[in-house]
Amino acid sequence: MRSRPKVVVVVLVLFPLLAASHCFSQDAPENARKILTRVAPQYPSIARSMGIQGSVRAVAFVAPNGTVKSVEVKGGHPMLAEAAQKALRQWKFETTPRESYEIIEIRFAP
Repeated sequence: MRSRPKVVVVVLVLFPLLAASHCFSQDAPENARKILTRVAPQYPSIARSMGIQGSVRAVAFVAPNGTVKSVEVKGGHPMLAEAAQKALRQWKFETTPRESYEIIEIRFAP
């Protein structure tokens, strides 16, 4: 009977880990749309003078015709996020029958 509680503990510990890894793998885009027009962001002069650099991660909601409908910043320095959003709104993707979410990372380096 003592081996049974160990099995339960192992299942309770491993199940959330397996479930979490499954969820993360589904979050990754399977077929990212091809970028037709990529607009480079303007590096904010104050960020450049302060030596701020890094990446901004965002999710772009793209219409079937390839235009970016909205951009949601998921991470990165706030001083760089606005410049990234402004640039991403001007990007153009290939057309597809459906809307899609595209995960994008923009790097800023002086």
